[in-house]
Amino acid sequence: MAELNAVLSKADANLENSLDRLCALVRIKSISTDPAYAQNCREAAQWLVGTLNELGFTASVRDTPGHPMVVAHHDGPKDAPHVLFYGHYDVQPVDPLDLWTTDPFEPEIRELSPGRKVITGRGTSDDKGQLMTFVEACRAYKDTHGALPCRVSILFEGEEESGSTSLKPFLEANAEELKADLAMVCDTGMWDAETPAISVSLRGLTGEEITVKAASRDLHSGHYGGVAANPIHILTKILGDMHDENGRVTIANFYDGVAETPDDIKTMWDSLGRTAENFLGDIELSIPSGEKGRSVLEQTWARPTAEVNGIQGGYTGEGFKTVIAAQASAKVSFRLVGDQDPHAIRANFRDFVKQRIPADCSVEFTKHGTSGAIHLSYDSPDLAKAQAALHEEWGKPTAIIGMGGSIPIVGDFQSMLGMESLLVGFALEDDCIHSPNEKYDVRSFHKGVRSWVRILDALAR
Repeated sequence: MAELNAVLSKADANLENSLDRLCALVRIKSISTDPAYAQNCREAAQWLVGTLNELGFTASVRDTPGHPMVVAHHDGPKDAPHVLFYGHYDVQPVDPLDLWTTDPFEPEIRELSPGRKVITGRGTSDDKGQLMTFVEACRAYKDTHGALPCRVSILFEGEEESGSTSLKPFLEANAEELKADLAMVCDTGMWDAETPAISVSLRGLTGEEITVKAASRDLHSGHYGGVAANPIHILTKILGDMHDENGRVTIANFYDGVAETPDDIKTMWDSLGRTAENFLGDIELSIPSGEKGRSVLEQTWARPTAEVNGIQGGYTGEGFKTVIAAQASAKVSFRLVGDQDPHAIRANFRDFVKQRIPADCSVEFTKHGTSGAIHLSYDSPDLAKAQAALHEEWGKPTAIIGMGGSIPIVGDFQSMLGMESLLVGFALEDDCIHSPNEKYDVRSFHKGVRSWVRILDALAR
């Protein structure tokens, strides 16, 4: 315990310089989606390589057809586990710039309220501040003991905010080098400002676009109304048929692979105090619309969905035009859980649609993203160690939560490298990621560093 406390004390002593290093990284305009910032992305990768090499890692910039990867390795004790830490150095665009109260690439430390300091700037929370919590935890270990408690590899990506086009080919080409006992991802958040969290599940995704075609041209609704097939009617009927009166999805075999959440986990989720009223109140709603008999957290973390994300057809401009459209289209996405097969979901959805198309009409499909759901075992020893380490640091029991969204890299680690992932992050709901005035609490950063110190120590034991 004395050795751990020494490292924690060093993390405390390093805080001011750690924040300076984070500011230096934030100043680099590594916007991955805009080709004008390609050199900035490379600059960020080079900055990270330099920093990691200074800490005794063997680090290098790895070129890809897109923005470069950063790969680094550091030896550890002979029998210690090998962990792979993932983060991304690229950031979202800053538009609209006029809504920022500070320069997005000139970070500042500001006091939001008495005793609450934040660091402002694009990427401070997503994901530069988060990845630097781990780098600075490694620094504290090296400064104190000259070594790390585990064998550590690092992968920093430069295209996470622009589709990760180069990631899968890179993982395939470097699978042997990157494979470890456990992956760790710091691109998530706290349950609240006082309660640490580990995300054990991520919903998968299947995206599909359907276009229903009827007449060969738009028709006068007076001449043809009531006789000619209206593709908007057909489409909306199909979309309406996807759910029954209890909110369950009616597509054949949709729930194959969906397990019930254990009662003890549901009880723990209930203790977190999330209700339909306090969850929906901020968006001026109050009545949950999903499966009846399920809590809000169960619906968003452990149940699959079928959602219509967009619909188009006919005349939608100013004024009024009385036509029957020749075609109508919709974008539909499915969030998946458990062992649901995203490809089977796509095939079954297409069959569901085809069965409802009149004989004189047609339908076309365009597929979009596909990824399976991820679930870390509730009884994983690594999960238990990290859970206890976070409890020790924050003084509150660690919330074991799910995520309604998707982080495809976690699925890639599982399917391509055979690794489970530990998802620990320190972002807060008001960090404004992807929005103007992004920030990261200094406390999140400081205790994030200390948390990784404790987690590495726990895993090594």
